[in-house]
Amino acid sequence: MNHRIPVFTDDPGWHGKRLKEAFAARGYEAVFVSLKDCVFNLGFGANQPAVLIPGFEDALPKGVFVRGVPGGTLQRVIARLDILHALKLLGVVVYNDGHAVERTVDKAMTSFLLHLNQVPTPQTWVCESRYQAQEIYLRETMAGRQLVLKPLFGSQGQGIRKLTHETAFPIPMAQYVDGLYYLQAYVDSGEGAWHDHRVFVIRGKAVAAMIRHGSQWVNNVAQGGRCEAVAADGELALLAEAAARAVNVDYCGVDIIRDGDGKLYVLEVNSIPAWKGLQGATGVNIGQLLVDDFLSCIHTQPALTIVS
Repeated sequence: MNHRIPVFTDDPGWHGKRLKEAFAARGYEAVFVSLKDCVFNLGFGANQPAVLIPGFEDALPKGVFVRGVPGGTLQRVIARLDILHALKLLGVVVYNDGHAVERTVDKAMTSFLLHLNQVPTPQTWVCESRYQAQEIYLRETMAGRQLVLKPLFGSQGQGIRKLTHETAFPIPMAQYVDGLYYLQAYVDSGEGAWHDHRVFVIRGKAVAAMIRHGSQWVNNVAQGGRCEAVAADGELALLAEAAARAVNVDYCGVDIIRDGDGKLYVLEVNSIPAWKGLQGATGVNIGQLLVDDFLSCIHTQPALTIVS
């Protein structure tokens, strides 16, 4: 068996180091590869795999671990996701696969799938028309409700804005918003005591959870949120697990908020989640849990035969 595993990422950093250690603990070598460097090799008669991964030109690995999909133009992003789709069709375990990444990087589809599967999530509207967005804004804010404007693609709390009846409209299109309105009802977790939860789910099971306390209404660790461990059980875990099922992922980080009445809502599901803050707060070796689950998948996958 080839004991080298490609980890798709352009920036290994802290998370790459943890994965490399976790693979090494199980006798495997993690090899960092960018999806930008992979090639479709569709020439007839070529004695090589149909997808060329640098360092794996002679044979496809049994599995690949997806830690990052580089951004870029629509064509480039589609081509990179096509590599993930193709690898899965060729019998390679893709963790998380291209469909999971597509469903979760797109906040509109995530919100739709949560709603479709009756997972509590804030009321959401997505449109391109500034006129339609303004109608929603006026209706909601005149009724005393607040909204959050988010980029459709984005993470770590970047580019989000809270809208109130005092907010000027039309809203200047920030670089993150890109001419599209993703509007979500604002859930107040406690003015001056802002907080939300991150729950990590692997193979449908909540394995670690924390509460993030923010100095403002955005609680992300990247925005200065303070992490505190909480039990990954009860209502919080059940809701996170339901969210993971709704978007059908191998592993994910689920962001959950509790309103003033105690009701929980899923805000987002991230299929390429960070876990540095969560691991630091809980002491759970999440990298090792991920690697062990990934390896269990490739060990149950039938061997791939490449026809030349």
